[in-house]
Amino acid sequence: MPQTITTGYKALVEAAEREVETVPPEQAVKFAGRDDVVLVDLRDIRELAREGKVPGAFHCPRGLLEFWIDPQSPYYKPVFGQDKKYVFFCAGGLRSALAAQTAQRMGLKPVAHVGGGFDAWKKAGGPVQGPEIAPGEKQQQKKQKA
Repeated sequence: MPQTITTGYKALVEAAEREVETVPPEQAVKFAGRDDVVLVDLRDIRELAREGKVPGAFHCPRGLLEFWIDPQSPYYKPVFGQDKKYVFFCAGGLRSALAAQTAQRMGLKPVAHVGGGFDAWKKAGGPVQGPEIAPGEKQQQKKQKA
C-alpha cells in the first residue's frame, strides 16, 4: 500500500509564505549590490551552470542551509553571522519560501524570499551572469560547427 502524505508541498509552501516576507522580483532587483542585503541562491550547482547566476549572490545549496546557518555546526558559514537582511531565492519561489521559513525559525533575521524566484528575477530585468556551457554541450556545439 502506498504511503499517504498528509501535508503536501503546496500546503507547506503556503504556510511558509504566511510566515515570511515575500519580496516582489522588481524590489529584489533593487537589493542587488546593497551592502545591507545578502541575496542567497539556493539552487543546485547544475541550475547555476545551466541558467546563470545573480552577480554577487551567495550560493548556499538548499540541502546545506541549516548547517551553514548554525554557528554550532562544523559547516557554519560566517556570511550568516552578519547584521544584514537575507533574501533567499531559488528557480521558482517554492524552495526559497521553505528556506526562508526555516532560517527565520532558526533565529536568522530579517529574512525574505523572492516571489517567483530566479525566473521572475530575469523577467524583471535583474542582472544575470552566465550561464556557463556544460562540457557535453561544448562537444555538441563543436560537432555542429564542423
